[in-house]
Amino acid sequence: MVIDFSTYYDLPSQIDRIFEEMSKPLYFTQRRVSYPPINICEDDKNIYVSAEIPGVDIDNVELTLTDGSLVIKGERKSESGKYYRQERASGNFQRIITLNVPVDPDNVSAAMKNGVLNIALTKAEETHPKKIDISLS
Repeated sequence: MVIDFSTYYDLPSQIDRIFEEMSKPLYFTQRRVSYPPINICEDDKNIYVSAEIPGVDIDNVELTLTDGSLVIKGERKSESGKYYRQERASGNFQRIITLNVPVDPDNVSAAMKNGVLNIALTKAEETHPKKIDISLS
């Protein structure tokens, strides 16, 4: 029986690498977060997108519908003052939402209520379910 110990020779450097990574700030808590957070749902005729953008003036939000995607772009203005802690992000934001079905660009509506932007996109006619009758032969 032959035992290969060669994999254990590099063990100290591997352990050192692990501790180096763990010592970096926010190693365990850092998470990539997209802003604004969105929900997307659909029914037979529409796609609904809701985006949470509290504190953002509606004049600072722009919606653009292109072929196959919806773009939500805006800016949250920073409040002036001396902060002891600031967790609410400020600045420009953009979300690009890929639409998997064609939508009718003339039937899109958007409304803001309580800091939530609700967008309704009507699916194009060719994507609506079509009932097919079966005949007896």
